[in-house]
Amino acid sequence: MKKRFFYIISFLLIFCIEVLIALYVRDNFIRPYVGDMLVVVLVYSFVRIFLPTGIPRMPFYVFLFACFVEVLQYFRLVETLGITNRAARIILGSTFDWADIACYAVGCVFIVLFERIGKNS
Repeated sequence: MKKRFFYIISFLLIFCIEVLIALYVRDNFIRPYVGDMLVVVLVYSFVRIFLPTGIPRMPFYVFLFACFVEVLQYFRLVETLGITNRAARIILGSTFDWADIACYAVGCVFIVLFERIGKNS
């Protein structure tokens, strides 16, 4: 229960940060790089709410999921489906970028390091 509570708080905090970045940050570093790095941490925290003990290689699976969404952007899924809802367009994204994949990888490395430090303390 303690772990689940930690991940609920983590998810809510990171979600609020992501919303603030999406709405108010218009720069060339925080929004494109930190926001993309945090999104995999957000997804990971969300999954850990329901699987508090985790599963082996979960950060890798989150990375694969993020890459899958990025590939959908390459194939212009938002335009193909005619999605006009602003929130949906932001969540799904509309522009493929290799730098996004690199940011997802950095976020997942951060998750692995965080989890290892947590296990050792």
